[in-house]
Amino acid sequence: MRILLVKPQAHLQTVLGLQRFQCLEPLEFGYLAAAIPREHEIRVLDLRLYRLADLAFERELARFRPDMVGFTAYSHESGTMKRLASTVRRLLPSTRIVAGGHHATVAPGDCNFPDIDYIVRGEGCAPFRDLVAALNKGEEPAGITNVLLTGKDFDTAAAAVWPRYPDPRTLPLPRRDLWDSRSYYCVWVCENPRNWQALYPRVAMARTSYGCKMTCSFCIVPFLSGVTHMPRLVETVAEDLARIKVDHVYFADDENFIDEQFGFELAEEIEKRGIKKRYFAWARATTILRYPELMRRWKEIGLDGVFVGFEFVTNAELKAVRKGGTVSHNERALETLRSLGIACHAAFMVRPEYGHAEFERLRDYVNALPPVQCSFTVCTPSPGTADYEAARPRFWAGDAYDLHDCMHPITPTALPLREFGELLARQLHEASRRNPLRVERHPIRPWELVRAVTAEHRYEQAFRQLYRDFPRELWDWPGTNLTGVKGEMAPLSGQSC
Repeated sequence: MRILLVKPQAHLQTVLGLQRFQCLEPLEFGYLAAAIPREHEIRVLDLRLYRLADLAFERELARFRPDMVGFTAYSHESGTMKRLASTVRRLLPSTRIVAGGHHATVAPGDCNFPDIDYIVRGEGCAPFRDLVAALNKGEEPAGITNVLLTGKDFDTAAAAVWPRYPDPRTLPLPRRDLWDSRSYYCVWVCENPRNWQALYPRVAMARTSYGCKMTCSFCIVPFLSGVTHMPRLVETVAEDLARIKVDHVYFADDENFIDEQFGFELAEEIEKRGIKKRYFAWARATTILRYPELMRRWKEIGLDGVFVGFEFVTNAELKAVRKGGTVSHNERALETLRSLGIACHAAFMVRPEYGHAEFERLRDYVNALPPVQCSFTVCTPSPGTADYEAARPRFWAGDAYDLHDCMHPITPTALPLREFGELLARQLHEASRRNPLRVERHPIRPWELVRAVTAEHRYEQAFRQLYRDFPRELWDWPGTNLTGVKGEMAPLSGQSC
């Protein structure tokens, strides 16, 4: 079979703006392709890389004429995925069309669409492999675990059951020969960069584990992992890292260091094999405080930066989302990382209920921190969580999936929508001036400096104009008398995201 795996291009300017800072390789397709026997011809089409994505897609369909097209999509890309599926159906009526990825996992009912034939949920290696095998034999793929048929055969009961992560030892080594590694990058953070160090290096992705032991109320991971953390075999991860041809690796784990023993064993194996790379990982503040020696060990083998979800600047808000940590934990984790020479990326969230006082409180808090790279999103529960269902009656923009990028408020804002976006943009701007590269005046290659400044401007502009993604009658909410806005404003205190 000829199989085309497609990653859609986002339609929201906020997502496209973020992509100016990082565009990470489609690792999920590397795993899927590795699970399929080599007798099948597989191509990957990453439409994020094309200025005219629709034209590139149609040309690839005409050239390759695939027997199967598989899509991956986040919720905000679901509309684009359906539109592309309709294009396949129009141009190649007999081609089988498969929806997979995050959205298909958390909202399979939304993928029950006339131009989609099959829905693959969860970690797709085994179900996608079995689906391909059945179709290759001319069999109807009924009864495959985590594969749903669409239309009259859609199984509502099966769709309501969460797919669980499989044994991580079953994951193959991903195929990285299906894309050009030169196309993927990330603004690289480190505590003490060399003069003229590359700001936008080529970056690969790798996965050492999946799952998390925590139960943050806005996060879907506990539902998929059963509130467990599942590491892969140390030798397998090390072999994967050894095969990567670029020097910088961005880990795709939900939490990299929550298993201390695995973390030390993997570090030892990496050192034993002589693997010399730079790493960026995700970790909780409480993990950093619990295992500082593990962080020190990883610094020795190349850990440059860690993404830490600070989320909020008050303990009440952290408690409301069951974060399992405090503002003090966040601050001490930042101090620990800095003392070890590891950069911290502090990620904050704002809530639709924020008014001027809350935005001012956030601004003052960030300005009081040591120089640190920061990011800001809108607290948005994942489809499938209890928080999402609780918020559903207050969704105010029609298709909440279409705006589900964690940068658009999907419930009514306390401030006029235009002003909400403007304050978010100002927060981004002020925080960028506190970036360590600016504060400490590290020399940056001129062309990369221009690229970064342009990216900042475009990203801020996307937030200033995010109101344009909503129906016009919401642009000046709540300054206008609206009909059709669902529900009432929720109080800030005690309301989880």
